[in-house]
Amino acid sequence: MKRSYKALLRGLLGLLLLGLIVALTDPARVLAQLRQAQLGWLLVGLLAAMASNIVSALRWRALARWLGAEVGWLDACRWYFQAMGLNALLPGAVVGGDVYRAMALRRAGQDTAAAGWSVVLDRASGLWMLCAIGGLGAAACADVLAPWLRLPPDVFAGLMLAGTLLWLALPWALPVLLRWAPRRWQGGWLVPLRLAVARPDFRHQWVGQALASAAVQVLSAAALAAGGMALGVVLPAPVWAWAMAPVFLMAALPLSVGGWGTREAAAVAALAPFGVAAPAAVGVGMVYGLYGLAQGALGALALGLPRGAPR
Repeated sequence: MKRSYKALLRGLLGLLLLGLIVALTDPARVLAQLRQAQLGWLLVGLLAAMASNIVSALRWRALARWLGAEVGWLDACRWYFQAMGLNALLPGAVVGGDVYRAMALRRAGQDTAAAGWSVVLDRASGLWMLCAIGGLGAAACADVLAPWLRLPPDVFAGLMLAGTLLWLALPWALPVLLRWAPRRWQGGWLVPLRLAVARPDFRHQWVGQALASAAVQVLSAAALAAGGMALGVVLPAPVWAWAMAPVFLMAALPLSVGGWGTREAAAVAALAPFGVAAPAAVGVGMVYGLYGLAQGALGALALGLPRGAPR
């Protein structure tokens, strides 16, 4: 099957899933939930989402420069939002936008391996902190979540905290993993990463990445919470810290266009233990999706004409 057909199929599957979720949760109730949205909170959420992606772009720039690929902050932000435009318009979740960012660096004259690794590590950095904050949020919500797994709250909270600490320690194992890599992998595409890890500023770089990724996820959680508050869904901060992990992870799966369908399904499942009705949870997911569309539209405008590849 050709790639274009596969991409179209993924997009249709995502839209079908979204339609099914809306149908199961009563379209009239979902529409009523969206109609009552408060404009002020919607704007707060959009600004938080945009701030999150600006910090993400600067985090990516720091990684690229650490790996030897020079990029200005304005170009980093421009290419990042252009990639978001592609993510919002094309099937394949974040894959298309990530490839675009790597190509942008390459076409700007930067090393191919360094450009590729900058995008891979940037994505890993975001995922790393997303799961960590989600784990902390889950531990804080142990009284509600533990009964669903038939575990004592103290045991559940302890497991979440221990797992989160181990997860946060993973990046520090990177130098060891590179030393253990087979000799045939020591050259070529691993060179930029090996050289960067060997530099004395390795720890400083990862601390900076951790702080930047934490800021990204806190702003993203704030955007999700503001979208919820716009619809009358008011929950404590730890609940949003937990809920954003499954919601964002499901939205990133290459099964739909812009995460539509998978994000709303995850929102229903993640917020159900806290008494949030399915129509309201679907509305929260859709509002966050609209934030992505709004930013994707800005990125699409920045793309310009079809031939307007980054220079």
